[in-house]
Amino acid sequence: MALRKGKARRAHAPDAGSHSRASERAPSKRGGSKRNGAARSALRRLIYWSLVLALWALIAVVGTIAFAVSTLPPIQTLEVPKRPPTIEIVGTDGRPLITRGEMSGTDISIKELPPYLPRAFVAIEDRRFFSHFGIDPIGLIRAAAANVLRRGVSQGGSTITQQLAKNLFLTQERTLWRKMQEVVLALWLERRFSKTEILELYLNRVYFGSGAYGVEAAAQRYFGKPAREVKVAEAAMLAGVVKSPSRLAPSRNPDGAERRARAVLAAMTELGFVTETMAKSALAQPAHAIKTAGTGSLNYVADWIMDVLDDLVGRVEQDLVVETSIDPTLQAAAEKALTDELALKGQKLDVAQGALVAITPEGAVRAMVGGRNYAESQFNRAVAAKRQPGSAFKPFVYLTALERGLTPETVREDKPVTLTQALALSLNTVAVRLTLEVGPRAVAKTAYRLGIASKLDANPSLALGTSEVSLIELTCAYAPFANSGNATMPYVVARVRTRAGKILFTHAPQKLGRIIEPRHIAMMNAMMRETLVSGTAQRAQLPGWAAAGKTGTSQDFRDAWFVGYTGHLVTGVWLGNDDSSPTKKATGGALPVDIWSRFMKVAHQGAAVAALPGLSAAPSLASAVPSIAPPGAPADGQLGNQPGNPFGAQAIRPQPIDRGLDGWFLDRLFGRR
Repeated sequence: MALRKGKARRAHAPDAGSHSRASERAPSKRGGSKRNGAARSALRRLIYWSLVLALWALIAVVGTIAFAVSTLPPIQTLEVPKRPPTIEIVGTDGRPLITRGEMSGTDISIKELPPYLPRAFVAIEDRRFFSHFGIDPIGLIRAAAANVLRRGVSQGGSTITQQLAKNLFLTQERTLWRKMQEVVLALWLERRFSKTEILELYLNRVYFGSGAYGVEAAAQRYFGKPAREVKVAEAAMLAGVVKSPSRLAPSRNPDGAERRARAVLAAMTELGFVTETMAKSALAQPAHAIKTAGTGSLNYVADWIMDVLDDLVGRVEQDLVVETSIDPTLQAAAEKALTDELALKGQKLDVAQGALVAITPEGAVRAMVGGRNYAESQFNRAVAAKRQPGSAFKPFVYLTALERGLTPETVREDKPVTLTQALALSLNTVAVRLTLEVGPRAVAKTAYRLGIASKLDANPSLALGTSEVSLIELTCAYAPFANSGNATMPYVVARVRTRAGKILFTHAPQKLGRIIEPRHIAMMNAMMRETLVSGTAQRAQLPGWAAAGKTGTSQDFRDAWFVGYTGHLVTGVWLGNDDSSPTKKATGGALPVDIWSRFMKVAHQGAAVAALPGLSAAPSLASAVPSIAPPGAPADGQLGNQPGNPFGAQAIRPQPIDRGLDGWFLDRLFGRR
């Protein structure tokens, strides 16, 4: 019994080893539990703080969006703004010369476009356009990933709707603030308009570079055709441009534009917007932008037109087409003549600027160049600059004298000379004596009658062109000599119409009446023709044409002028410096004559020969009038024996003397030193 009890106690007594192992296992379970609890606690804290941060981030985003919305006009008051009016200026050939305002084509419906044109924009700009709600989350994630990988902003992730919102309502700045506003407006656009309407608005408003807004203007600008006629390759190039218009415009970067077009074609093929055959054909015959004539000097014309347009048609609130009197060929020739001659000789003569105006005898402006480089200076020296005309003013003096009974053969003392010789050689002493005889006020009235509008100081120095005038008014004042004595007003706008064809203005033929008698016109033309034959402008001869004109050089050689004309065209040239600093003895008979002659030879190619009023024919300039001989030399002939001269005066030929107003004559005549 005792033995059994002892065994029983041993059976229930814990084994020493077992106790030891149990004691080792127990602490291990407690340690694991602690570690697991700590991990769970850390995870809970991480989740908590992540939720807290996410909540704050959400609050920040919502707050930012709410504030962005608060800065916008009420959504219910928003309307798609009207496109600013476009003023298309066209030449005498009916082709566009230049566009003012935003160069926007007529808004065009998607139904009028070939289907691959709008699809090209969807393929490259927003391939999920028809499935998203204005914002493309997939596109945003892709753009964000690309930007992180490239450590910069390489993709924007904007949908077509967002781009439209930016173009219609916002600036081009790239800030988070503007992006928030863009998102809000995109959502509003998607709610208000259908996808087709949004795409149509986008195509008519997006910028394509080179001043072209809208697909119609871009097609005309780059390919010379309406958008409805563009081919697949051209559509791909247009779609590719909008990513970076300044960098990818085909007129500036044809290689870059072509590479981008290939990417557009690949996207279109991938999406099934064009067949592989169409894509291969487009790749084999890539699009090329047309070459357009330079529009540099045309900007001076456009500025002038915009200044007068309101007076002609009132406030401009719709697209207009302005038909002008500008001949594109003559405009290009005028610009080239002025810029080329200044480039060759301007620096040597210290002449920095110039201007040219060419008008018909009836006043239609055929060409106008207001300076050597519009990009550097927009000041129109042909219209706005007032400068001393020098001896180019003298025809008004001589006309006044003729109208008071003198004739071209009348002699005045300067070794002595006839009036014809004095005008041809630009003798200042004779001009001043004539002005004193007839009176400075009479000379001023004659100039006003012929078209000078600037204020003239009626004193003896008026004979020498000391009162300032503009090039266009002086050129126009010579027109009566070419049109049989009729008053003329210059004009450049022939007609203004709407895009739909409604006529808003038409220039009416001027009937201002005769202001010079025919016999005096004949006398003046014969006298001023002599300037080109044997006087100060012999380099201005036009073979086969009767031409006349007058040079002018202002005091200290600050201004050099030549205004010359035929029965076909009247052209004036001015050269000088904007600050009125003296040139290096640039005279009217030199560089201005060279520019005039170069331009007029182009302008008269193919034109029907027209005689000057009062002269029977267009004489051979080499034989029309004998050359000038020294005083006392035997006469080479008589003016009365020369073709086209109706006066019959004996030619007394003095030695040529100073041909411009260089200040010396004024000093001698008026006692100045």
